[in-house]
Amino acid sequence: MITLALAGDTMLGRAVGRLLAAEPFEAVIAAEVRELTAGADACVVNLECCVSDRGARWPAPGKLFFFRAPPRAADALAWLGVDCATLANNHALDFGPAALADTLAYLADAGIRTVGAGANVDQARRWRVISAGGLRLGVLGVTDHPDDFAAGPDRPGVAFADLWTEVPDWLPRQIAAMRGRVDVGLVSPHWGPNMTTRPPPHVRAAAREFVAAGADLVAGHSAHVFHGVERPVLYDLGDFIDDYAVDPRLRNDLGLLFLVGIDAHGIAELEAVPLVREYCRTRIADRTEAAWVRRRFATACAEWGTEVVVTGSGRLVVPLR
Repeated sequence: MITLALAGDTMLGRAVGRLLAAEPFEAVIAAEVRELTAGADACVVNLECCVSDRGARWPAPGKLFFFRAPPRAADALAWLGVDCATLANNHALDFGPAALADTLAYLADAGIRTVGAGANVDQARRWRVISAGGLRLGVLGVTDHPDDFAAGPDRPGVAFADLWTEVPDWLPRQIAAMRGRVDVGLVSPHWGPNMTTRPPPHVRAAAREFVAAGADLVAGHSAHVFHGVERPVLYDLGDFIDDYAVDPRLRNDLGLLFLVGIDAHGIAELEAVPLVREYCRTRIADRTEAAWVRRRFATACAEWGTEVVVTGSGRLVVPLR
């Protein structure tokens, strides 16, 4: 059995970036959280920012948020044990093509693979392989927003698919091609609106097509709040680190780190570890916080017919076969 750690939106810009530039990495991610990510056989995150000290703000009318992390953020991700970062999201081009190029270069120098963005559409749609415990894990990233970030034949950008309308033909083809060359195929989509507690219809429809095309696991993000699991789909991983405002009802400051157990027969089980995102810092949840997370996660999973098993030690386990 090997373990794949999955973390959702990882925003290392703004106040988090200022802290990263001046303090030890433990000031942002608690040591006990890092033990889980770095201790896993592989780790994949959604990087919701660019990594650069260059560029100009993307000139989209009405765009409110621009996230850019300092170059040292790449070393922080490596310290966390991140093997692959998906860049297919609505912040990869916040500071334009130059900052995206820097992001790709800094992460490559840190030994971190990237999916979901590139210098052209072919690179953006490319899947990558992580070798872990003798298994080949394929990772493919895609986003359903924004369309003006879409990569073109000669234009840097992200792997965009208008999933709100339909799954484009290229995407199932890529998933099938990836699955034919790996032991386990992961699709990591940035989809749906923010601050929701369940996936919208177009997300569920797209997930079914991803699985039909060969995806062994689908792990989405974008909502900033974790959603339930409908085997083998983790609709939303929620957030991992940020400096965002907290909604007192949705409690987007309480989240989960997902540890996926994989053996020679494929995906076996999922463990969900309750987290707390304080302002610019992520730590393991205490007993009271974990109880809130456990109740909400169990309720969200039950909607899709998925049972969450609470072990004697308090672990939250979802059997995936």
